[in-house]
Amino acid sequence: MLPLCVPEALGTVDLAPPRFGTSDPCLPPREPESSRAEGDTTNREAIMTTTAAPPQPDPRQPQRVGPRSVRPGRGSPVVRIARWSATHPWRAISLWLALVVGAMALMTVVPTQSMSDDDYGVGESGRAAEMIRDADLGQAPSEVVLVTADGGSLDRAAGEGAYEAIRSGAEGIAHVDGVGPPVWSDDGTAMLVPITLEKGVDDLDATVDALHDATTEVADSHPDLDIAQTGGASIGNQVDERVGEDLGSGEARSLPITFLIMIVAFGALIAAAIPVALAFSCVLTALGLYAVVSTFIPDSGTVASVVLMIGMAVGVDYSLFYLKREREERLKGASTLDAIEIAAATSGRAVIVAGLAVIVAMSGLLLTRDTVFAGLAVGAMLVVAVAMLGSVTVLPALLAKLGRWVDRPRVPGLWRLNRRLGTGGISKRLVRPVLERPKTALALSLGVLVALSAPALGMTLHQGTIDTLPQDIPAVATFQKVQEHFPAERPTIEVVARSDSAADTAAVKGELEALGAQAQRDGLASEVNPVAVSDDGRTSVLRLTTVGPEGDVANEEAVTELRETVVPDTLDGTDASEWAIGGDVADTMDAQDAQRDALPLVVGFVLLLTLLMMWFVFRSGTVALLTTGLNLLSVGAAFGVMTLVFQNTWAEGMLDFTSPGFLVDWVPLFCFVVLVGLSMDYHVFVMSRIREGMRRGLSTRLAVEYGVRETASVVTSAAAVMVSVFAVFATLSMLEMKQMGIGLSVAILVDATLVRLVLLPAALLVLDKRLGKLRVPERRKADEAPKVAVPA
Repeated sequence: MLPLCVPEALGTVDLAPPRFGTSDPCLPPREPESSRAEGDTTNREAIMTTTAAPPQPDPRQPQRVGPRSVRPGRGSPVVRIARWSATHPWRAISLWLALVVGAMALMTVVPTQSMSDDDYGVGESGRAAEMIRDADLGQAPSEVVLVTADGGSLDRAAGEGAYEAIRSGAEGIAHVDGVGPPVWSDDGTAMLVPITLEKGVDDLDATVDALHDATTEVADSHPDLDIAQTGGASIGNQVDERVGEDLGSGEARSLPITFLIMIVAFGALIAAAIPVALAFSCVLTALGLYAVVSTFIPDSGTVASVVLMIGMAVGVDYSLFYLKREREERLKGASTLDAIEIAAATSGRAVIVAGLAVIVAMSGLLLTRDTVFAGLAVGAMLVVAVAMLGSVTVLPALLAKLGRWVDRPRVPGLWRLNRRLGTGGISKRLVRPVLERPKTALALSLGVLVALSAPALGMTLHQGTIDTLPQDIPAVATFQKVQEHFPAERPTIEVVARSDSAADTAAVKGELEALGAQAQRDGLASEVNPVAVSDDGRTSVLRLTTVGPEGDVANEEAVTELRETVVPDTLDGTDASEWAIGGDVADTMDAQDAQRDALPLVVGFVLLLTLLMMWFVFRSGTVALLTTGLNLLSVGAAFGVMTLVFQNTWAEGMLDFTSPGFLVDWVPLFCFVVLVGLSMDYHVFVMSRIREGMRRGLSTRLAVEYGVRETASVVTSAAAVMVSVFAVFATLSMLEMKQMGIGLSVAILVDATLVRLVLLPAALLVLDKRLGKLRVPERRKADEAPKVAVPA
């Protein structure tokens, strides 16, 4: 007896598409020829929409569960948008192209703003920098030219001749304030020429470039000497150039690799090209939009690289999810329009949920109130939002316009291989032992992930230093030589004091001079500079040279001692109304303290919101907690591997880096929020298919097997894309990019293999009795079509 056709309260994730050619929705549909042609001999699960109990599947045979043939979710915004795009393809495509071109035009009209030194200030050091800036007591920018000899000892006459040539060339350049007398090293092997630039120069880069040209001319005319220029501006310019080169290298490598993976995934060139082209257009759009945002949240120098990395990964993945589902439905007999709507109701919704999860996770970085994190977060959120938009707007339009041509031209061998592997047979065989012994599999996989995570307990964080920059950058290499020959060229500590009136200047200045003498006497400073006083007489600055080179722990101990005892004891009870300690060392310490204080807030915010999102999507606290726990295990494994690789020297040759003995402080927190968001992609996609099976009457074991099998092809392809893109960034020259690339690659690899094939299936079976809510259908809007009653 056939079941009655009655409306069912169902959500859009598992809504069934129509069987085409069946006029009466209550009649049993015929099996499409395409399905029989594929050799699918498994039983298909019947969808029952009566009050009677649904027929039970054969527990010995995994059921082939596929969407049935009604149109999905007509009340769903995602479906309505997809339907409009598919029925008005040229409008949707034109609007998308207008968005991309408009965003790129913004980049030329509104150049991306970079962070200045003032943007980095936090805490007490930030307050000190602000006091110095308000009093116009900042040091003028400067460059130095290092002169050495090939043979070791530098002939003084040759050095003096080089100095005159350097001075003559520099003094003719605009905005050069002066060239100081030459400074000789103690051993006579090097000479340093200091060059002071004017304050407040708008185009400092042009002045520095002109100086480089002049220095190069002098070096060419003195072939027996090594003459090179360095300084803060030189290093900044050359690092920016290297970042640009890395960005181009990342694009040149990631695009063809991603395209090859897509060819393997689809076996057809057009289908392979669509996700790559769409992802790249998302990157360009996001960079253009960020150029406007950078007026308020400037770029720290790494935003473009992060946008490229995240944009290519999620842009391809989101398109892949949608395209795979649309193709799957066409192969089952659906028309192009119906296949697009089904993909929108299923994969489209999963894309929106996954994208929102990434955006929510990235927004947690804004809680740090750190400009670097804010720039990275906004850049990543923009590219994810654009990728989401493209996947549910222009992608349906492209698929509607191309129709079945999307599977042309086919690559013969890969097309057949793709059709054969697309059934998920390999994943089915891999997951079967897990389903037979879930507790054992759960214990073993947990042990592996805990072992991978254990090294993270020894993780050391530190702000990037000159040692973490690529040492083959000329200005960086020259700076290192300056440090060797002139140890006095070390970081500074700035003690800033402000008085209520200029009448108090003499007393405060005297106290600061006494403080400097005491600091040098107590071994807290190696050199004391004269106290500088502002024009209005209210602000005084004492600059101390540290006892150790950059990164030396003795420098941090000196700042702590000055802050806690020396400065308060000296200035308490004087006419100084306010004081603060800043400078290079204090900047680093305060930035680390700010991150440490924000860490619990960011982690708690991200985990809580993602947990609530998973509960909202699946209406199951068990699934939400399980997903959060699995995310943390993947992140822990990534942190453990990052610690093993970058705090030791064994991988230096393979990855072409020199270990500083620590991870750059912002990288782990950034990786954490990215990984929590990206991991949701796979969990939402796989869990949605598992829920489909459970709602159609499958046992938990068969539903898990079905979900893993049906998502095997798309998840494997998506993970391969992400891992390859992130791995490319591990080959770039900037240490931060290497650390990010390794961490993200490891986490995605673990998530798509060990977690998806072992931990998640085993945990679901162990928690079977707590998954009842996954079987409860969601309430559907009145204008949505009911599921079709199909006999078993």
